[in-house]
Amino acid sequence: MKPMKGMALALAALAAILIPGCESRHSLKEVFYLVGSNMSSNYWQTAVTGFKKAAAQYQVTTKVAGPDNYDPQAELTELKNAVAAKPAGILISVSDASVLTPEINAAINAGIPVITIDSDAAGSRRLYFIGTNNLEAGRLGGRRIVDKLGGKGNVVFYTIAGQPNTEERLKGFKDVFATRPGINIVDVVDIKGDTTVAFDRTQQLLALTGAKKIDAFVCLDSASGKLVADAVKRTGDTSRLVVAWDVNTDTLNGIKDGVIDSTIAQKPFTMGFIGLKALDEIYHDPPVQLSKDFSIDAFAPYPAFIDTGTALVDKSNVDVFLADATAHAQ
Repeated sequence: MKPMKGMALALAALAAILIPGCESRHSLKEVFYLVGSNMSSNYWQTAVTGFKKAAAQYQVTTKVAGPDNYDPQAELTELKNAVAAKPAGILISVSDASVLTPEINAAINAGIPVITIDSDAAGSRRLYFIGTNNLEAGRLGGRRIVDKLGGKGNVVFYTIAGQPNTEERLKGFKDVFATRPGINIVDVVDIKGDTTVAFDRTQQLLALTGAKKIDAFVCLDSASGKLVADAVKRTGDTSRLVVAWDVNTDTLNGIKDGVIDSTIAQKPFTMGFIGLKALDEIYHDPPVQLSKDFSIDAFAPYPAFIDTGTALVDKSNVDVFLADATAHAQ
């Protein structure tokens, strides 16, 4: 029996070497970074959960860096620190492309794979983007506004100016409104990452009446929806439309209660989860030239963009999203 036992052990060892994806491929010494801004928000905590779940599967190490508020310069500092640590790869959400692009390029030049998630820097040398098709997401929201307002009304937006994803969302809305001359954009409020700005400005705008009455408030970030809805709720005027962004629990409850009409759902968990796996693949099977512009290579090993998907959430399907949120919180 001893020879058979020895043979079994030898075969097991050989299988461990030959089977793709075996744990021996990975090591806790491999460190992957997720860098962003507003990192204390529910949205980014969800992305971090996905990032860490993939890391646990692969048994690699993760580090999360970035300011708890919207601060591109602070994010740049964190990105520089990450590059200096020479990690196996970096995922980054770009708060301001003009600020962060040079350091993204520096990381690539240093041989560190970089993938953008959630908010892109298309002009940088990042390998590709994983996230929402923000232009189409904006168009989805725009069609909702047109439908609910009957093609006419005054609309106000809340955004973070200069952030690529919110700029694309706004453009998507404008694309839809361009065919509807009865829709008038009264103001585009730059909240600069401070949701109290959204609340205060909403209170001011709610005072407008007659032809100047604001019929719809649209939030292009994940945090301001609840505060805008709270301001509208205080008036008791149910004719005002509030469209939010993302599926924070308070946003979903606002839809269920009828204070928020709808929200555009993204998949931050998926961005973090797929993002780490993509970086791992590049780290273990790197291209001959990391800094090559793969967007113009018809035989590129990478896509230009991975769309993680969007959905419109309203009263008809909000319970499904609330159930999912509860299940993943456990």
